[in-house]
Amino acid sequence: MSDSSPGQKANEEATDFPTSFSRPEATLHKWQIWLLASRPKTLPAAISPVLVGTALAWADGLFSLAPALAAAVGALLLQILSNFANDYFDFEKGVDTRERVGPTRVMAAGLLCARELHLGMAVVISLAVLDGIYLVVVGGWPILAVGAASILAALLYTGGPLPFGYRGLGDLFVFIFFGLTAVCGTYYVQAGTLSQVIFVAAAPVGFLITAILVVNNLRDIETDARAGKRTLAVLIGHKSTRRQYLLLLVLAYSAPLLLSLGYDLGPAVLLPLLSLPLAFRRASSVYSAKGKALNSVLAATAQLSLQFSLLLSIGILL
Repeated sequence: MSDSSPGQKANEEATDFPTSFSRPEATLHKWQIWLLASRPKTLPAAISPVLVGTALAWADGLFSLAPALAAAVGALLLQILSNFANDYFDFEKGVDTRERVGPTRVMAAGLLCARELHLGMAVVISLAVLDGIYLVVVGGWPILAVGAASILAALLYTGGPLPFGYRGLGDLFVFIFFGLTAVCGTYYVQAGTLSQVIFVAAAPVGFLITAILVVNNLRDIETDARAGKRTLAVLIGHKSTRRQYLLLLVLAYSAPLLLSLGYDLGPAVLLPLLSLPLAFRRASSVYSAKGKALNSVLAATAQLSLQFSLLLSIGILL
């Protein structure tokens, strides 16, 4: 751990701030710091599965506005909770140091203290529970089980005695909870049922959201390895992690073909293929970029996830 003062850390890392935060720590308002802690660039990943799940419900004539909005709020809250928890636990475990090449973490930069992040997590959990109560009323006990598991997973990803994000299981966690569970849960609270095609439609969303994590972990291989954080990227190395990213893109863009031909959803669900040129650029970038340059690849992958999901949603509706 560095013995630099919090103020020094914040000033040294000021260049990592998004444009609106590129100023000395002393001039940052509290709301700007909390916005920074929520990592706005990751939030499109929370909305993508809700769009697809809602489009599936609409196509089946089962759309319901209030549950759809509640699902969106819940997804955003879980993403923010995960971001707060990662910020806190990664700092506590010595992963976030001055050597970090990713965007600023508020606790490592001395912008928020442990007590403030504890309070922030408590507020987000409380809001998620309130949102979840309504969804449980609508969807019954399965939603209660899924909601409780999602909150625990967000905390135990980097927290607790056996954080699975530190044991090569983070990719699987993201695919299951931020992909499959989010799409299927959004559909379920509106339709009250699930079918195989819902899981198939959820898979590409999960693949692309997992690809965001892959870029994050690729960028941090060296610092994570030194801190004892054994992500899958640390375990398999740079070359295999880049191949994993490429595989996730291939799997994601194969899904519309399966939906169109195997499930007879028609040619409209092939609309996500329009974003293939962007996917090729992302794949090229992940092979050429290193260090801080991967921050822009991460943000671009999040945008690709949202664009793919929007096109898939439109295709489902058509």
